[in-house]
Amino acid sequence: MLYETAIAAEVFGVDRSDLSPTGGWYELVVCTPDGSRSPWLPGFAACGFAELAEVGTVVVPSTSVPGRQPDPALSAGLRAAYDAGARIAALCTGAFVLAAAGLLDGRRAATHWMHAQQLARLHPGVDVRADVLYVDDGQILTSAGKTAALDLCLHLVHRDHGASAANGLARRLVVASHRPGGQAQFIAPPPDPQVTDLLGPALDWARAHLDKPVTVQDLARESGLSARQLARRMRAELGLTPLGWLHQQRIIRAQDLLERTEASVEQIAARCGMGTATTLRRRFHQTVGVSPTAYRTAFRP
Repeated sequence: MLYETAIAAEVFGVDRSDLSPTGGWYELVVCTPDGSRSPWLPGFAACGFAELAEVGTVVVPSTSVPGRQPDPALSAGLRAAYDAGARIAALCTGAFVLAAAGLLDGRRAATHWMHAQQLARLHPGVDVRADVLYVDDGQILTSAGKTAALDLCLHLVHRDHGASAANGLARRLVVASHRPGGQAQFIAPPPDPQVTDLLGPALDWARAHLDKPVTVQDLARESGLSARQLARRMRAELGLTPLGWLHQQRIIRAQDLLERTEASVEQIAARCGMGTATTLRRRFHQTVGVSPTAYRTAFRP
């Protein structure tokens, strides 16, 4: 199934080192049964399944026959890669391949909703999540179908190179940088989708004043709407309440400052309009799943 394969090639196989704070990117190698170049991705170097144990990340694309047992050499290669510490991500029905290799037993896993019951039936030891876009279970990651695979790939870029690189790549691909995957830890909130001319200037104004105690009434005034009209518009165009959007933007600002600056948590709380470091820590942990300090440790280059 070429769609998910092409997504992985676009994200990891094109040099985007100018987006990374470290100046590095990925080296994509296509693994095939006999180590020959793939006819679908002929521009990339190739290796055999036995060499999977030598890579840092393995991306398993989707399979058109989910219930079929994968090549035993592939299963052995995936287990060897896992034992060697490689990170393994399965896109869409690629989760069936990981399950057949025994790598999903006792783990949460996502797959396309049309195949979730089949995955649970064939592999009862897997905690199948049919209602999420992707699952990051540490060393093993799985996604739902089609564009959810892109969400997962961008999530990997975020983990490796930070939110700025993931957002920059998303802009180049003309997609949102993130859709909620089903867990909050280490996930960058999404940028706004296209909004109307009525809301756009008001949202820009609010972002420029996040260090101030901006209220819903302030936002309504800037948009020329009543508070009730503003709430209806924002739910329709952004899927958020005005207060929820303001909270999201403050968390985004905090993430950016934690990644890019040496500012203290107290200073960041003031610049985000959170007031105190205690408030920032509580709200950041509720939204992102970790403390500001842990987030900075993970993503500060």
